[in-house]
Amino acid sequence: MVQNLQDTTTLHNGIQMPWFGLGVFKVEEGAELVEAVKAAIKHGYRSIDTAAIYGNEQGVGEGIKQAMLENNIPREDLFVTSKVWNADLGYESTLAAYEASLSKLGLEYLDLYLIHWPVEGKFQEAWRALETLYKEGRVKAIGVSNFQIHHIVELMKTATIKPMVNQVEFHPRLTQTKLMGFCKEQGIQMEAWSPLMQGQLLDQPILKEIADKHNKSIAQVILRWDLQHGVVTIPKSTKEHRIIENAALFDFELSPEDMAQIDGLNQDLRVGPDPDNFDF
Repeated sequence: MVQNLQDTTTLHNGIQMPWFGLGVFKVEEGAELVEAVKAAIKHGYRSIDTAAIYGNEQGVGEGIKQAMLENNIPREDLFVTSKVWNADLGYESTLAAYEASLSKLGLEYLDLYLIHWPVEGKFQEAWRALETLYKEGRVKAIGVSNFQIHHIVELMKTATIKPMVNQVEFHPRLTQTKLMGFCKEQGIQMEAWSPLMQGQLLDQPILKEIADKHNKSIAQVILRWDLQHGVVTIPKSTKEHRIIENAALFDFELSPEDMAQIDGLNQDLRVGPDPDNFDF
């Protein structure tokens, strides 16, 4: 099981991906973002997740650059993810979007590049571009985001490389059991976005009871639940004390009973769009 903040899972191509990282969805460009990225890296985080549509790749890149200098951390110790947006899905446009993201981030390569949403009729050509980038050694790993089982099955009809990661909405109200089982069978690492349901679970009575029992916060319990399910997780925070607290997950373990209770909170409830009914 995951023992510390820098423990990694091995993707099916042999690349090591940290189990835990910082997400920056809805964090605007500016000093707060730069400081959040710096704080995370200073306190031991090695994975940072952004996306073109977040409009904050420049600040993320600045935070990474400053943190590497201040903490004497080489680039290869970090794991940086970005995603290609729907408007750029297509072979040439995806290649161009990758270059644009690298330029904003100030990096020479990404560790993971994802297709952000499964836009019907467009994700196949985008995937072909990701395969090109991967085969050329421009990116360490490639994957998808918000793909349901049928999207992955569809993708694999024309793909020559299987996605290494599927980043999806995952939290105690949306456990995605079938998708998780499918990803495990296929050797695709599942990753959770919005693991704390954008704060909507932080006063849930059952979670509070479990948290009190372990002398932990509800957020810590949920994030630990992710890890014990074998799901990579990237909670968002801009406050240094919360960034530290979110990562304090390695001195306790949820019992099988705790896990079952949390699993039982599932209502198939999303805070984000449904990939099958999203107006792209």
